[in-house]
Amino acid sequence: MHRAAPVSLWQYGVIMRRIAVVPGSFDPVTLGHLDVIDRAAGLFDELHVLVVHNPDKSALLPISKRVSLLEQAIKEAGLPTNIVVASWSMGLLVDYCMDVGASVLVKGIRSQVDVAYETPMAIVNRNLAAVETVFLLPDPANAHVSSSLVRQVASLGGDVSPYVPRAVAQYLERSRV
Repeated sequence: MHRAAPVSLWQYGVIMRRIAVVPGSFDPVTLGHLDVIDRAAGLFDELHVLVVHNPDKSALLPISKRVSLLEQAIKEAGLPTNIVVASWSMGLLVDYCMDVGASVLVKGIRSQVDVAYETPMAIVNRNLAAVETVFLLPDPANAHVSSSLVRQVASLGGDVSPYVPRAVAQYLERSRV
């Protein structure tokens, strides 16, 4: 089997940092999200987990609450320290990537439906700003979990603790969302 030569991190005598962005609405963050974030953090020098506004979805939680729950969940899970949590609500996702020097977007893919949805966006992001997209498959234990499923279960009074970090389960229970 032929393998590509490893990419040199040296260019013009300067170490190039590998920076990636994991975008999502994280409304709320799930254990599946944390799995993808954890594995992506091991692939890059710096990982920005970016809470974005999705105009096609009706948000359950305000962006500021999603950011704070993500930060708390990442800390409680003991994820690597190369993770930066931020939010972005105006402009193109690739604009954020350019601002922070990221050349890669990381997306979790649960099914063919996700592939069909994400592929055109990946192509456009590459065309707009030479930002590549890497798809990560979920841990099979979390492949069925989505934020919308969690929102639905929570709204009907069900137990979401098997699907979300402790901080999220506690917040949703207190809020009776």
